[in-house]
This record gives sequence, structure tokens and C-alpha cells, in this order.
Amino acid sequence: MVQKYQSPVRVYKYPFELVMAAYEKRFPTCPEIPVFLGSEILQESKSDDGAVHIVERSCKLNVDAPRLLKKIAGVEYVFFIQKNTVNWKERTLLIEAHNETFANRVVVLETCSYSVHPENEEWTCFEQSASLDIKSFFGFENTVEKIAMKQYTANIKRGKEVIEHYLKELISQGITFIPQWTPPPVSRQKEKRALAVGHNPGIVPAESCMLGTTKEQPGSSCPAAEAASPDADKLHADYIERYLGQLTPMQESCLIRLRQWLQEMHKGKIPKDEHILRFLRARDFNIDKAREMLCQSLTWRKQYQVDYILQTWRPPSLLEEYYTGGWHYQDKDGRPLYILCLGQMDTKGLVKALGEESLLRHVLSINEQGQKRCEENTNLFGHPITSWTCLVDLEGLNMRHLWRPGVKALLRIIEVVEDNYPETLGRLLIVRAPRVFPVLWTLVSPFINENTRQKFLIYSGNNYQGPGGLVDYLDKDVIPDFLGGECMCNVPEGGLVPKSLYQTDEEPENSDHIRLWTETIYHSANVLKGAPHEIVVEILEGESVITWDFDILKGDVVFCLFHSKRAPKTIRKEATSSSASTAGDNVQLIDKSWVLGVDYSRMESPLVCREGESIQGSHVTRWPGFYVLQWKMHSSLPCSGTSLHRVDDVLASLQVSSHKCKLMYYFEVLASKDFSKADCDSGIPDVSNL
Repeated sequence: MVQKYQSPVRVYKYPFELVMAAYEKRFPTCPEIPVFLGSEILQESKSDDGAVHIVERSCKLNVDAPRLLKKIAGVEYVFFIQKNTVNWKERTLLIEAHNETFANRVVVLETCSYSVHPENEEWTCFEQSASLDIKSFFGFENTVEKIAMKQYTANIKRGKEVIEHYLKELISQGITFIPQWTPPPVSRQKEKRALAVGHNPGIVPAESCMLGTTKEQPGSSCPAAEAASPDADKLHADYIERYLGQLTPMQESCLIRLRQWLQEMHKGKIPKDEHILRFLRARDFNIDKAREMLCQSLTWRKQYQVDYILQTWRPPSLLEEYYTGGWHYQDKDGRPLYILCLGQMDTKGLVKALGEESLLRHVLSINEQGQKRCEENTNLFGHPITSWTCLVDLEGLNMRHLWRPGVKALLRIIEVVEDNYPETLGRLLIVRAPRVFPVLWTLVSPFINENTRQKFLIYSGNNYQGPGGLVDYLDKDVIPDFLGGECMCNVPEGGLVPKSLYQTDEEPENSDHIRLWTETIYHSANVLKGAPHEIVVEILEGESVITWDFDILKGDVVFCLFHSKRAPKTIRKEATSSSASTAGDNVQLIDKSWVLGVDYSRMESPLVCREGESIQGSHVTRWPGFYVLQWKMHSSLPCSGTSLHRVDDVLASLQVSSHKCKLMYYFEVLASKDFSKADCDSGIPDVSNL
């Protein structure tokens, strides 16, 4: 595999001629670069006017490699051929180098260039690119590759330091200015000959009208302001350090190469540099893996118009009232701080009232806001900020939050965020973690990237107070009042979402947006008089667990579970003229000719479920076959002269619709061993020990 390197643009704030004088001090030998033992000029040439100077050298290097490897290779030193072409007229230096030693086994190519800064003629730019291709090396290909890359990257930074060292040396000697090259004087006869062939020394050639000069040249027909800069899309080292942070030379190279590939191959707008860098970090700067991940994310963003979510998404009022999260200043490092009071959030109610789609879209908008806040804080505090801190308060977390469909929705949101917003979480502070937290952590943690998990800090009880707690990461005047701080926090208090706000399939989520999820984990059904709603679950193995969760949205129903060895046939309710508009989703499976106890058996006792109730349950199957979950309308009170009915039962019977009941349900089949793992047992560690 060919290893490649591409440097950012490094800037010396000195004129080109002075930088060249410093560069020449590196030859014939340079004590500042220990591996560079010396050089010998092989050939040298100059143009007639002295504008172009070409020097070809043989350079001797002492590679820091194991003695055994040098002995096997049969060499003590490595020789490179370096060709330097300086153009004093254009003020450029091109350096081309390749290895002479082991040229048939290893191919090393390097190109460097010095040129005038496009926006300041008194500054000099430097760029460097290289490639390493090890074809064969006595079976030590991987070792040689690692040694070569380590040695090369170590010398990259050193190279700039050496130039700066010699610049200071020149200045200390009183050399602060070197005049630019000027053409030698020509005789009158030579000048006439030059004019005859079209060379007019009084006319500035069009090539000199490059963007980067701030003045319009006399006689020029291309103003500098209208030209395109060849360096417009290049990254500068100072920019990287200021806005992206400290990167190793190879990390800089990966960023530049991936950015160049996107510019060349990806159609449309490319993401910001800090966004590209996040994907590289998520894949440990493996450029191929990062490119694949980033391209999939860019496709996703385009398909679902995520780039416009901050302009198009407006959270429903219900979400603003019951979603217990919000932005709150920043931490000590300048990262934006997001506070989430998860223990006070009715996740089940939000899922049922708004649907997964709205929750996901809201979470995506929070991530988009986070990226925007990072950019603002980078400009505000003067150093790179590419991630945010999240403070999660688990006070109030209980088994209700372990509601399986809610956990499933959470896992799906985590999956989307991990795939499309990698390395955006700088730190996660979890406080007041209750004893039930390890159960949730066991379910969620396998879906969180290892790099992300390492950023979690968990505090149980009051451990977050005092040294080692929140004060290590947040200023005292930022810690929220409900955690013992002095700062008022405007995060909504949350509470239970009224069940009257729960949606059904007849009340779809907002369709103004492209749906991010095409399926839902919930189903809605109508239960009619004389027409129960039934679903069948086929069990192939005896040891399985059927779990269910449903809410009665309208009317009272009776729930039962049956078993049959016969496969039931689907029967849909024949809607009469009076019920045509109310039949909705209603499926019957148990044939009226079937006899209870003969054709099918009851597995669970009938359960009367009142309007507004939420029911969760499970059944461990004993035999394979067909299990039928049935909801039927609760019959009216029986006429009996010997018993008195409760007042609330009488009122409920009067309020029940005479046409249909509504319910929302979810069911799942698990292997018994999987069900046991998800259950709360003694095998889960105590949160107080975290």
C-alpha cells in the first residue's frame, strides 16, 4: 500500500529572498538535522539572465533503524537525489527528491515548494508532499514502513524549526533585507532584438496578474480583485492550529487529502473543515474508513434535508413543555453546555404523543445547534472548540424509563447521532444516578462508540458535589441551582404527558417534513362491538417470551391471550353502512366455529382495561404453536338483582362509545435467555460503586 503525505501551507513571515538565504545554510551539512550527514553537488546550471538556478545534490542520511535491519539490508546509510530549481524572477523554489538506495525495492518521492504568499509579498509559503511505496524488503516491509513514516513525520516539524533558526541567525548578523532579482542590463541592440520577437520589457505579462497582489499593475487588463487565487482552497498551518487544534503532521495530511478528494469528487457543497476532522477522529484517521463514513452521512443529510433543519424545524409546544433539556452557558474549557434532566422526562409519553420522528428531528436540531455554538465559542474564546459537554441529571429515573419501546427509540436515536455527528460530545457528566441506572446502561452502552464511552463521568448520590465533582469541569456560577449551584436554569420541569395527547395511526405525525424513519414500533387498532381485534404470534420453540405493551385511548376493553395448534385465518370486519367509517384496522383470527378448550385454549385470564390505562405484560410459552392476543370491547354491566354495581363502573359504562374502542399496542417475541438478560437481576453492579 502506498503511504502518502500532504502538508498544509506553512507561512514564514519573511520575504522569499531572506527565506532562501536561510535555506541555503542547510548545505552542504546541517548540524540542526542530525540524520542529515551531508551533501554533494552532482551538477549545477543557471539561465543566461541568472533568473533560474538548478542544483542537483546527493544527500547522505543516517536512518534511525535497528542495527539488525541495517545488517540484513547491507547498508549503513541511505542516499537521496535532490533537485532544487529556484526561479528568482517568479520567486519560487521547487524541490524534487527521490531515494537512490534500494530504488528497486522502495520508492520514495518528495516534492516541496516555496513561493510568495498570495496576499502578502513580504511573506513566504511552504508546501510539502510525499509518497512511500515499499515493494519488497527482505520480509520486513511493515517494519520498514513504520520506521520510514516515523522518521519522516519527526523531521517535518523539525524542518520548519531549522529554517526559523537560520532566519534568526541571519537577523542577528544584521541581514534583514535581500533585494529581489532584477534582470541584468541589456545593450541597445539586444533590446531591439527582444522587441522584434514580441518581448516588451515595459509591459507586464498577463501571468503576473495573479490574485494575491493587492494592486493593479500598470497596463494590466486583469485587475487583481477579479482573479482567482490558486491558494483559495488550501489549508494553512496557522488556520489549522487556530480553528482546528494541534494535529500531528500525518493528521494534517489526512485532513488535507480527504478535503481535496471531496472537492474533486463530491458534487455539491463540501462540509466544514471541523466536520471533516470529526469523521477522521472517529475512524482514528484511517482516511478510507473516514471517507466511507462521511460520504454516507453526506448522502443522509442531503436525502433528509438535514442542512436546513434549523430553518425548517419548530418544536411542537408539547415538546417545549415536556422535553427537559436545554443549552446553558459553557464549561471551563469553553465547550457549550447542554443540560438534560432525563429523570424528569416522560419518555414514554413523548414517544406516544409525538412519535419517534419528532423526537429524532428535535435531537438532530440540538446537534446542529451544538455545532453552531462550537463555532461561535471558537471565535469568542480564541481557541478551537469542536465539541460540547452534556450534563445529565438522573434524579427521578425509575423503571418507567426502562419501558422497552422507549429504550428501542433511544437506541435508534443514538445510532443516527453516532453515524452522523461523531466526536461532537466532549464530555458527559451523569449526576444523581439511581440504583436502576446500571440496567439502562447495560441496554444502551453496547450501542455507544468506545471513544464516546470513555468521555462518560458518572456520579451517584451527592458525589458530584465538592472536589472531583462538577466544580472540576464547571465554574461555580454556571452550576444549576437544582444541583446546589447559584445559577438559575431555564430547562423545562417536564412531568407526565397527558394521555389525552397520545396519537394513533389516524393522527399521523407532521407530514410537512421528509420522514427520517419509515417505520414505527407502534400499531393502532379499533375494537368494535362483536368484532375484537386479534394478532397472531407463531412460536416455533417452546421456551420463548411474548411481551406486550398497550394503551387504551378510548373505551374499555378486555384483553386475553389464547393458544392453538391450528393456524387461524385472517378475517377482516365487514363494515356495514353505519360502521363503514369506523371500522379502521380491525382483524379477527379466531373462527366463530372454534370451541374454547377444544380448538384453542386460554393462556391468560381475561383482563379488563379501562380507558387511559397503560398495560405491560409478558407470557412464557410452554408449547410451540399459534398464540393469539385479543382485545374485545368490554360488555355492558350484567342485569342482576342480587348485586350492586360500583358508581365508577356505572359512570364508565355510560361514557364508553357505543361504536368502538381505540388502542395503541406493541408486542415482541424474545428468547427466554434474552428476556432474562434484559430483566433486573442481581448480576448488575451497584451504581454506588461506579
